[in-house]
Amino acid sequence: MDLKFFDITQRSLRPLWPMIAEMEIVLIGLSHKTAPVEIREKFCISREGMKEFLGQLSCIPGIKEAMALSTCNRLEVLVVLEDVEDGAAKIKDLLSGIAGISTGELNSYLYLHRGEEVVKHLFRVTSSLDSMVLGEPQILGQVKEAYGQAVGNKVSGLILNKLLHRSFFVAKRVHTETKICNQAVSVSFAAVELAKKILGNLDDKRAMLVGAGEMSELAARHLISQGVREIWVANRTHQRALELAQAFQGKAVAFEDFPQQLKNVDIILSSTGSTHYIIRKEQLTEVIRARKNKPMFFIDIAVPRDVDPAINEIDNVYVYDIDDLQGVVESNKEERKKEVQKAEEIVAQGVEVFNRWLRSLEAVPTILALRNRVEKIRQREVDKTLSLLKNVSEEERQALDLLTNSIINKILHHPISLLKHQESRGHGKLYIEMTRKIFHLDEEDNGESASSR
Repeated sequence: MDLKFFDITQRSLRPLWPMIAEMEIVLIGLSHKTAPVEIREKFCISREGMKEFLGQLSCIPGIKEAMALSTCNRLEVLVVLEDVEDGAAKIKDLLSGIAGISTGELNSYLYLHRGEEVVKHLFRVTSSLDSMVLGEPQILGQVKEAYGQAVGNKVSGLILNKLLHRSFFVAKRVHTETKICNQAVSVSFAAVELAKKILGNLDDKRAMLVGAGEMSELAARHLISQGVREIWVANRTHQRALELAQAFQGKAVAFEDFPQQLKNVDIILSSTGSTHYIIRKEQLTEVIRARKNKPMFFIDIAVPRDVDPAINEIDNVYVYDIDDLQGVVESNKEERKKEVQKAEEIVAQGVEVFNRWLRSLEAVPTILALRNRVEKIRQREVDKTLSLLKNVSEEERQALDLLTNSIINKILHHPISLLKHQESRGHGKLYIEMTRKIFHLDEEDNGESASSR
C-alpha cells in the first residue's frame, strides 16, 4: 500500500477506518537477555518455516499486519492488533506449541511491548543497540530479511511498512553518524577487526577454526559477515566439526590433519582445551614457505595457549592471544560509551518522527467524512440546478461538475491541511472534535439533508 496515505483515494481508505480507531502495535519476544540458549534454540524458525509461521500468525483473529524476526539470539513477533489481550494470548499459545513448553513456563522468558515501547525497541534492535555484541553489523540485514519475508507473504501493511522503513533509516543514521560499529567490544569481534587491519579486505580469505566452542562460532559469524570466503573447522570431536562447518556451508577437517592444511588458510582461530602448544614455530616455517610468504593471521583465544608465541618471529605471520585481544576490547569500551549516547539520541528522534506520522492517521476518518459530507451537498445542488435547466449538453454538465469540484477543493484545502498539521503536532484530538462539530459530521445524513433545503 502506498505510504503517501493522504493521496490514496477515499474508496481505498474506507476499509481502514475501524483499524485506525482501534489498532495498536505490539511486540512479543524473547532474546539472549531473557532466555538461555537451550530455550532460544527451541524457537529457531528456518527461512523455509517462516512462511508457515507467518500464515499461522495472520490467521489469528484481530491481527491486521504481522512480521517475525528469528535469529540465534532472539525471536520477536511484531503485529498490528485490534484486541491486544486476546491477540497476545493467542500468539503466546502459538509460540508455546512451537517450542513444546507450557505457556506458564514460556511467560518467564517473554517480554511484551506496546505502542511507543515497540517503536523504540525495534529501532534499538535494528541499530544493534540491543545486540549481544554492541554495534555488530549482522542484525540490520536480518531485520531487512524478516521484513522482506513479511512483504513477500503479504502480511505486512501500511503501519509495519512505515515502521520498518523508518527503522532502516534510523539504523543507517546510527551507523554513519556514530562510531558505534567501529570499535570492537567482544574478544571475537576484536579478533576479526584486527584481521581486517592486518590482511585488508577479507573477501578472498579462507579461515580455519581449531576447536569448535561458542567463542569460535561467534568469531566465525563475524568473519562471514565481513566477507570471508570459506570456513574450515577442525575439532577433536569430528561430529561437532561437521555440524559447525555445515552451519557456515564450510568444510570439516579431521583434527589430526589440520597441521597439514594450515598452508591453505589465511586466518586461524584456535580455542582448544590442550595443555600444550598444538601449533609450533617449526611447523609454521614450512607452512609460510609453502605459501610463498603470503601473510597469515593467528587468533589464539585458548587458555593455556594453543599457538607458540615464537611464531611471531616469522615474517608475515601474526599471532594475537587472549590478552592482546582483551586489551583492544577494554580500550574500545570507553570510546563506545560516548557513541552509545549519540545513537540513543538518534533513536529518540526516530521514535518521535514515527509517532507524529502515526498520530496523523487519527485525522483520516474525519478528513474523509468531511469530504464525503461536502461531496453529497455538492452533488445534491448540482442535480437540483440541472433539473431546472433545459437542453443542457453533456459538455455543459461536465463543465458544471468540474467547476463545483474545484470550488469545494479550494474551500476544503485549508481545513484539511490544518487537521493534518495539528495532528502531527499533538493537538489533533481538539481540532478533530471541533471539525466534526462545525460540519455536523456525527449527525445522520437525513438531518443534514433536511436542514440544507
